[in-house]
Order: sequence, then C-alpha cells, then structure tokens
Amino acid sequence: MHPNNPMLANIKKTLFVVLLLIVVIPRSASAHEPRIVANHETVVSDPEISKAYYGQLTGVPDVFTIVATTTFDLYVNVLVPDIAGQEKDISASILKDGKPFAVLDGSHFTWTTMFEPFGYDTYWTGPEYRATVDAGTYTIQVTSATSDSKYSLAIGETENFDFKEIMNALTLVPQLKRTFFDESPISFILSPFGWGLILTLYVVAGIVGLVYRLILRKFTKSKVRGLGKNIGVKDRLMRLVIGIALLLFAIATSWNILLIFLSGFAVFEALFSWCGLYAVLGRNTCPVE
Repeated sequence: MHPNNPMLANIKKTLFVVLLLIVVIPRSASAHEPRIVANHETVVSDPEISKAYYGQLTGVPDVFTIVATTTFDLYVNVLVPDIAGQEKDISASILKDGKPFAVLDGSHFTWTTMFEPFGYDTYWTGPEYRATVDAGTYTIQVTSATSDSKYSLAIGETENFDFKEIMNALTLVPQLKRTFFDESPISFILSPFGWGLILTLYVVAGIVGLVYRLILRKFTKSKVRGLGKNIGVKDRLMRLVIGIALLLFAIATSWNILLIFLSGFAVFEALFSWCGLYAVLGRNTCPVE
C-alpha cells in the first residue's frame, strides 16, 4: 500500500489518540476501590490498599474485620454522601483483639465537604485514623445515632486502581449513583472517567471500522463490497439516531461498554457514509458511488 494513503494515516492518528487515552484515563481514576457492603460483616483483605465500602445501616452495626500477621499502616476514614436529609452522625469504633483501640466519633466532629472527581460526587468527610500498627485482629464497628444512615468507610491509602478495578468501578457506579447519591447515572458523564470512557470507546469503534473497511477495499474482489461509501443520506441519519439512542440508553442505565461501543460504531458509519453490514451483503444505497 502507498505510504501516503489517507486511510492509513487516519488509522495511525486514531491509534495514537487511543494510546494517549489509555495512559491518561487511569491516572484520572485515582480513587478508592469501591465496594458495596452486602451484609453486616465484611472481611477486609489487603488493608493498606485503598477501598471505599458503601453501605446503609439498618439498626445494627456494620463490622469490618482485618486480620494482620505483620505490622501495617492502618487508615480509616468515615464519610457520608452530600445529599438532602443525610445525617452526619456516623461513628466508627476500632478494636484490636477485642479490646477498644480507637474511636472515630462523628457526632462530635466538624465535618467538611470533599469533591471526588472520579465519580463526580460530593461527600461530607468525617473523622479519620492513621497510624502504623502491630499485627493482630482489628474490627471496625460502624454505627449511627439514627441507625439508618448511609455511609462510606474508607480503609487504606495505597492506590491500586488497575484495569480490573476500573471495570469493577464502572459496574458499580450506576448503582451507587442511584442508591447512594440519589441521582441518575447520567451525571457520571461529567467525570473525566465517564466522558473519557465514551471518547475511548468511540475511537476504538472508529479504528475497527477503518481497519474493516481497509481490509474489504484491499482484498475483496467485489467492487460493491470495496466501496468507500455505500449508504445514502437517509441511512446515515438512521445510524446517527441509532448511535445517539444507544448512547443515551447506556449512560442512563448501566454504562454498558458494548452498548457504548456499538453507539460509536453507528456514529462512525453515519460520518463515513459506510455500513459494515451493507459491505458484507454487497449492498449500496449511496448515489455518489
């Protein structure tokens, strides 16, 4: 292929953008690994790795257990969502081997607001504990005066937000938006991770489309299948509408990666007047070619 081929140049530029986003987005995702509290007793593994446990009290304390065989850095912080009607009455009692060790009393603490860019949410930050502690069994009991408050318990300060945790966070964010912050998952698009994810998947969809079209144009023996444009104005508008609808549905519900990718591919087809399915079937509705 000629080295100055414009399609090849577009693919190279697109690949560069994707690589740039892959580097930038994880850095913008520096945050606690989210976890939703499933029951009243939780075992905390790797206590130095930063995690945020989201729960709501139901009349009894929520208990978090750390079993440490060596000295480690213990960090605990109590937070609540900045939403209407939320009480700042969460406290956490830390016990070591069953004996009182430290108390984070939220009832007599001056709470401050904190904006978290990863989820694009605002919290009230309560008391915290930070120290290097000896080996032992530590239990953290979360309570509130009203016994029904929402809370987030941050444990650990070492960030370890790898690809697996990013995918886990993406799965949990829509649920947290609804149940913890009382808002629509759509608001996640304001986060660098939210709009960055959409941009990345759209770029990937464009790469897939360009490569697929390049392969067909180079190797197919059918002139129709190798056309650079094979859909007319009506088909382009239809794909644009489908792409926008898929994107809106995805970000309003689950932020499903496949739906966002398909949305990007539909928009790609609309912009380039080219349909991958039509190319396979040898169909052409474009009057230009």
